[in-house]
Amino acid sequence: MTQKYKIINDPVYDGFLNVDDPFILKLINHPYVQRLRRIKQLGMADLVYPGAVHTRFSHSLGALNLMCRALDVLKSKGVAITDDECRGAKAAILLHDIGHGPGSHVLENMIVHVQHEVITELLMKMLNQRFDGELDTALAIFKDEYPKHFLHQLVSSQLDMDRLDYLSRDSYFTGVREGIVGTDRIIYMLNVKDDELVVDEKGIYSVEQFIISRRLMYWQVYMHKTVVAAEIMLRNYFNRAIAMGRSFSTSSRLDSFIRSNIPINERTMRDHSYLCSQFADLDDNDLYQCLKENHGDRVLWMLRDGLFGHNLFTIHFSDKPFPENKVEELRRYINQNMREVFNIPSNAVISDWKDYMAEYFVGTGELHNRSYDFNDHEIKVLCKDGHCRSISEVSDQLDHSFLEKTVTKYYIYHPKLPGGNAQILA
Repeated sequence: MTQKYKIINDPVYDGFLNVDDPFILKLINHPYVQRLRRIKQLGMADLVYPGAVHTRFSHSLGALNLMCRALDVLKSKGVAITDDECRGAKAAILLHDIGHGPGSHVLENMIVHVQHEVITELLMKMLNQRFDGELDTALAIFKDEYPKHFLHQLVSSQLDMDRLDYLSRDSYFTGVREGIVGTDRIIYMLNVKDDELVVDEKGIYSVEQFIISRRLMYWQVYMHKTVVAAEIMLRNYFNRAIAMGRSFSTSSRLDSFIRSNIPINERTMRDHSYLCSQFADLDDNDLYQCLKENHGDRVLWMLRDGLFGHNLFTIHFSDKPFPENKVEELRRYINQNMREVFNIPSNAVISDWKDYMAEYFVGTGELHNRSYDFNDHEIKVLCKDGHCRSISEVSDQLDHSFLEKTVTKYYIYHPKLPGGNAQILA
């Protein structure tokens, strides 16, 4: 007997998500969507914010919740949206993250050299075949090929249901109040003008708060230095394991991608549907099983124990790139004081460790934070005179120079050093 109705509790919005479409329920219960229960939304962020263990599944349901509300608001304002279009938009936002691999964004382009949006599209096409074309409209909306462009903007734009949910959800579960967004008011102020998703003029302040909150959440959560340190260690672990060609015997599916005889890129994923099916079996458990495996390599062991024991790299930020001589000085110091830095027993042989210090334990990088993208769909405001203007034109706080500004931070990372490290980085 087909389930026709479901009520799902959601603590973020202090209420319920009512799913009354049997097809949407079938999608929710499909393994491609259920897999998202086993992928954390924020990757390694729970090492800083212990409550941040919510999943991409709960985020997808939250985005679906907001989509349902947004469609109701638009229809109440006289926007013509058919039942098929409603179903397509709901399916598109529900499925928008099914192409994400384990580890959230941390290992993107490492396990497979394909953007997660491409994998999402391929998996949606496979589902569409299984459901005899019932996802035709959803696919067209997702790919921005549907005649009503505003439906795609609800799924993917600078003010879409995806961003509205993840800011509210991530703020809720991390406890970082700067990410709180006036979601209800923004959705109530949505409108459509000339096939463009717009915001009624009375919603300007809520949109301003949304953009500023997004910038703050990037520095306080997504790019928190301890989160960055953990992500570097996880990436370096897999870089080392891949370079060694080691077999991850505890996860044959992960192993099949990392040790594949063919390059796993967009072309091969499109040509071989079985690769998509195998990818859709991967989740965070595969990563943790791999980390727990004894690969007989000291570098892997060091990185793994650092992650499990919360002995993470030290990160230093700067407004300017770190000079190479500082990097070399750090490497020399660590090589000369290796036993103290890594707490290595006096009877252990360490001569073979020095070749790996530069590549896996000391390095530099940079982070970029831009809260608004003028090359993307601009956020438009429907003014009282009936004309649409960019948020940068009508906002008192968000002028063009503020919105287009990209903040760049440079960093250097290394293991914690005995006695501090100010003398090296001074």
